[in-house]
Amino acid sequence: MNDGIRARELRLIAVDGSQLGVKTKQEALQLADQANLDLVLVAPKAKPPVAKIMDYGKYRFELQKKQREARKKQKVVNVKEVRLSPTIDTNDFNTKMKNAQKFLAKGDKVKVSIRFKGRAITHKEIGRDVLNRFAEETKEVATVESKPKMDGRSMFLMLAPKAEK
Repeated sequence: MNDGIRARELRLIAVDGSQLGVKTKQEALQLADQANLDLVLVAPKAKPPVAKIMDYGKYRFELQKKQREARKKQKVVNVKEVRLSPTIDTNDFNTKMKNAQKFLAKGDKVKVSIRFKGRAITHKEIGRDVLNRFAEETKEVATVESKPKMDGRSMFLMLAPKAEK
C-alpha cells in the first residue's frame, strides 16, 4: 500500500475501474494523492504488478463485513456419540435409536460405537450386526457416512443427517 509498494512500474486501475495503463510508482502515487485516496497493490505477482486507487480503510471494512456475513451463514456440525453394547436388548436399542434420531433431526452427526469388553471381542460379527441394524433403522433420517469399522476394542459407525430438498 502507498509507499510500501516496491515495484518501479505498475499497471494502474482508477477508482471507477477503468485502466490508466502502465505508470511509474511516482506517477501512480501522485494520482492517488490528487484523488485523496490510497494506492493499493491488487495483483503483486502480475507482470507488471497491478495497483488500484481506492480508499483502503473502506476496502478493509467491506472485507470484514463479508467475512462476518460468511461466519453467520456457516453451520457448525457437532458429532454426538451413542454407545451400544454387543448384547444390547430391544428396548435399550430403541431408546438409543430415538436419541440418535433426535440428534440427526437437529442436524448433528452421530457416531455410534460399540465397546467390546473381555472375550466379547472374539465375536466382532455380533457387534457389526447391531451397528448394521442401527443403520437400517435410521435410514429414513440418516445416511451412513462410514461403514462399521474396528478401532482397538471399539467398533464405530458414522451417520450424517440426510440433506433436505
